[in-house]
Amino acid sequence: MGNFDLCVIGGGPAGYAAAMRAIDLGKRVALVERDRIGGTGIYNGALASKTLWELSHRVATANEVLRGRDRAPFRLSWEEITKTLNEAQFERKYLYSCHMQMMAARPGEAGRMFKHIRGHAEFIDPHAISVTREGTSTTVSADHFIIATGSRPRNLPNIAVDERRIFSSDGIFQIEDLPESIVIIGAGVVGCEFATIFSNFGSTRVHLIDRAPRILPFEDEDVSELVARNLERKGVVIHHQARLECIAAEPDAVRYLLRYEQGGTDEIAVEKALLSVGRIANVDALGLNKAEVEMDANGNVLLTGTFTSQPHIHVVGDAMGVNMLVNIGEQEGRHAVERIWNVHDRSLSHANVSTIMFLDPEVAGVGLNEQDCRTRNIPHRIARIDYSCLARAIAMRRTNGFFKLIVSDDAEMKVLGMRAVGEHASSAIQAVALMMATGTGIHELAKLMHPHPSIIEGVQECARMLLGTSIFKPEVLNDRMRCYSWRPSAGIRAA
Repeated sequence: MGNFDLCVIGGGPAGYAAAMRAIDLGKRVALVERDRIGGTGIYNGALASKTLWELSHRVATANEVLRGRDRAPFRLSWEEITKTLNEAQFERKYLYSCHMQMMAARPGEAGRMFKHIRGHAEFIDPHAISVTREGTSTTVSADHFIIATGSRPRNLPNIAVDERRIFSSDGIFQIEDLPESIVIIGAGVVGCEFATIFSNFGSTRVHLIDRAPRILPFEDEDVSELVARNLERKGVVIHHQARLECIAAEPDAVRYLLRYEQGGTDEIAVEKALLSVGRIANVDALGLNKAEVEMDANGNVLLTGTFTSQPHIHVVGDAMGVNMLVNIGEQEGRHAVERIWNVHDRSLSHANVSTIMFLDPEVAGVGLNEQDCRTRNIPHRIARIDYSCLARAIAMRRTNGFFKLIVSDDAEMKVLGMRAVGEHASSAIQAVALMMATGTGIHELAKLMHPHPSIIEGVQECARMLLGTSIFKPEVLNDRMRCYSWRPSAGIRAA
């Protein structure tokens, strides 16, 4: 098929972003995808789960209004839910499809810059791959390669995932109806998101197995406790500090046995189970030994940034085995292309990544949290304000949440991190992320003219609290506002 400047293996978010960035630089690009362009980002990852969350959130909000009004709760059938899901996936898929067709239809040399090749790619030597589809093979050679083959759900040796009774986090989208009950194994982000989705729809009794003392253990205690409290309010049973002894799919149920750290056991039967214990990189079927790419003992590619041991071969996105998020993967793809053609010489950085967890309530964050700062012995100051102090949250009748701004414990008070927990949380963190990237202190944030009423006024009030100029005073409303500092030697003290 001739030689390309770049061959990207994998057409998910990271691979597609890499291919398009290379076209920006005038390079001839082959994009090889085994299945569907968009990958997990469309079909069993971010778009799919967030479409379900948005729909379930609307159902839960409607039922909050109906509660206490002597009205039957609103319910959706799985057929109605999947109709919305399919529409969302089609729209995104159609966008990719139209974009690629229009790229290929460009006149002259521009139309020959991009080639989409379908099939399974496997290296035959460091500079060529064989692409196989329906029994036929094509050889593709390139000066540079980017591996963006994504990830798949991690399995556990003692749990037989059959995608009928016991599901993976990919297979759960193929259920035929909302189950009457489900157990979710794993209380990380994905497990808690699915617990939120199923409990929001109101038709499923949800059990969540948590081996740690609290869910979302990587987050601050006030964040995880609020999320846990809201899940339990919606009927979710959280099995804290519980070890799964065994689980088996039976003809009419899934039966599992738990052993608790403080003693005692529980045997419980549910209709379905979801295994959500992380993901692993899809790099084992690429023939990387033939490309002479070095691997570690766990089967992951040894990397320096995105570079492999072969300098012309890079790995980006989920295939790197860490930081498996769409926004990170896209940036990694673009970064790899820019390093290949010397657009810059900066190292890959994952600092100050903005994240969002679709829970109840929504949780967004950037930078360090409190426990990160304490683990690293970083002196810091904190301002926290409840949503119940914000006019927009009161108007929405959604006062369950808070903002927490973390800054350096010095005169500059540069932002170290922020957590937003509540409605519109993700809309509130980007300005703070920009401040962190530019090293701006909170003095400028306190002076900005924010729109009113808006949720982001809470971020500004946090800045004012730290400066001692807030409209509401934390020493008066100390049940809703807090301002304090922490130093390794002194612990917590009032700011």
